[in-house]
Amino acid sequence: MVSFPMTDPSPPRRRRWFLGAGALLLLAVVSASFTACSPIYVIRAGIAEARILAGRRPLPEVIADSATDARTRNTLVLVREARQWAIDSLELRVGDSYTSYTELESDTLAMVLSAAYRDRLQPRTWWFPIVGHVPYRGFFDLEDAQKAQRELEEEGFDTRLRPTSAFSTLGWFADPILSTMLYSDDLEVVQTVLHEISHAHLFIPGRVRFNESYAVFVGRVATAEFFCTRPGGGPDTVWCQRAQARWRDVRRFSRFLDPVVDELLALYGDSTKTSDEKVEARGAIFARAQETFTRDVQPNFESLSFRSFATDPLNNATLLSRMRYYHRLDDFAALLEREGSLRAAVAALVAGAGTVDDPFDLLPKAPRAEAPAPDSIGR
Repeated sequence: MVSFPMTDPSPPRRRRWFLGAGALLLLAVVSASFTACSPIYVIRAGIAEARILAGRRPLPEVIADSATDARTRNTLVLVREARQWAIDSLELRVGDSYTSYTELESDTLAMVLSAAYRDRLQPRTWWFPIVGHVPYRGFFDLEDAQKAQRELEEEGFDTRLRPTSAFSTLGWFADPILSTMLYSDDLEVVQTVLHEISHAHLFIPGRVRFNESYAVFVGRVATAEFFCTRPGGGPDTVWCQRAQARWRDVRRFSRFLDPVVDELLALYGDSTKTSDEKVEARGAIFARAQETFTRDVQPNFESLSFRSFATDPLNNATLLSRMRYYHRLDDFAALLEREGSLRAAVAALVAGAGTVDDPFDLLPKAPRAEAPAPDSIGR
């Protein structure tokens, strides 16, 4: 998730919240006058972000603190190592992000609300400075998120409301590691940090599907390379093999989504059907997709499950939210194969980002097959 980016004034530690909040609130009010979002929404988001920044503690301090439990200490040491590896091996620009830690009171950072038109695969978007049009809004208060969700549904939109444990401010702040990120296993914590770091290195305004799929690609492949090559790691270790399996799993899921999307696009593009007829007919497509997923796709996963796809009600908003993260991952893998290394693949995307209207045009087209292409991690 990409949060609303604003400049971090980096004042002295004891005054950080007051000056930071003042700058955030001022920019929030100004920004709100240029957006379709209410000033109250943006101000609340600014206050919540300021509190997160105010709670930052340097990683060495947290790691050395005798009150820090062993699991948290070990995970933070691992994240610090992975962050430095990303700088040295991938040449990612990370700034001062993930050099600090913030303990949150809740086990959820925020709720992410997305919406879509019911008779077409088109998201409802909101415009923000810097990041452009974004197909979701983040809420730090559950009641506010549920109220906004009800309002969108009353307007006739499909919606999806889900929790998130992390976000990136694209380098505008020195993002901390959040306690909410540590509820996953160490592999997923590292993957999350590398995913968010990749946003700060390359972000194309208004291209959310590319940005998120690119970050999934970098996060998954980088995590596998890190665990497979670090001292004490190696290709025979459990973490290396599990990270590689999860990269294969996300590609399997990406590959499964393609024909589902194609079938829906054909339905929604049928000019002989009314809007109500399209909405009624889509139910059968959703039901078949969940049946196929449960019967043919889910049993082939090696380390991930994507169980919510089978259990949660499907609609255009829930489908689009998954498409944003799992679009053309085999083509990203083909780019990796062509360039020979993850560092070279990322460099190629950065170099080409300003030369095309659609950044997906930078990707080669991988052969469409039932099985994943040969694993190229570590080459």
